[in-house]
Amino acid sequence: MAAETDVRLYLDPVLTDMAERGEHLFLRRLAAVLQRHGLTPHYHVQTPAERLASASRPGRAIYLMEPPLTDRGLTIRKNYIYPFWKIERSAERWTWPVAAARFDPAAAPQPQARRFARRIRDRLFGPEADRARRDGIVYVPLQGRLLEHRSFQSMSPVEMLETILRCDTTRAVHATLHPAETYTRPERAALSALADRHPRLSLVDRPMAALLQVCDYVATQNSGVALSAYLHRKPVVLFARSDLHHIAANVLDLGAEEALARAPDLAPDVDAYLWWILHDQSINAAVPETEDRIEATLRRHGWLG
Repeated sequence: MAAETDVRLYLDPVLTDMAERGEHLFLRRLAAVLQRHGLTPHYHVQTPAERLASASRPGRAIYLMEPPLTDRGLTIRKNYIYPFWKIERSAERWTWPVAAARFDPAAAPQPQARRFARRIRDRLFGPEADRARRDGIVYVPLQGRLLEHRSFQSMSPVEMLETILRCDTTRAVHATLHPAETYTRPERAALSALADRHPRLSLVDRPMAALLQVCDYVATQNSGVALSAYLHRKPVVLFARSDLHHIAANVLDLGAEEALARAPDLAPDVDAYLWWILHDQSINAAVPETEDRIEATLRRHGWLG
């Protein structure tokens, strides 16, 4: 029967080692909550074989950034930046409850929200974020599978680039490739052909912060660069479903032409939003109430009595 109280956490090698040593703040506090409720955490490196085996193992499972393979499973994922985390039933961010929630800027307490956003902005980007300017550039951080139109997208990434160039006729478009993606020869050929037809399009190799410093707005499918854009007070156009859509111009809601037309003039209360999306809607592993938040989240998922 002891196996029924086992909770197996499938992590990457670094986090597995840190969790076993008790050196990872969020995982240590998660383990404390589990143990307080009579559950025993076990740590596994999330290899394909381990993931497959997890489906038939007794007890419960928690997967790092991957879909659960059992109805007794949950997914954990850093909520874009440290030390904020999510515990959800799905690995797809756009299916999380926060994606369906309504953001009310008036509900964010002030001046706490401004101070909260200031601390994060200063920690991640320093004073440069406050000196951001607009140099007539659309920053397009590409992700993967550039030629595919997936179910959560309004169009393929290459079609997105074509649409931006067609709808925004004055700005330069600077696109970047994702460093963790491997791009096929047809994908690279499609980008080269598009750049040949459109002199305003450049495929650039520049750091994210440098591009956020100078762009007029960010256009992307659902890249996490959107959150960094908000930290620079830059507008965002989203071409796909996302958990960061609340203050963006959304192509799936507005259509591409309208979303791109609205983007340069968007001026949401980004400090209130950052407080809401990070402090209110995720688990901060570095505050005294962390374990209470973890416990409440696990109870919401039916794991605790």
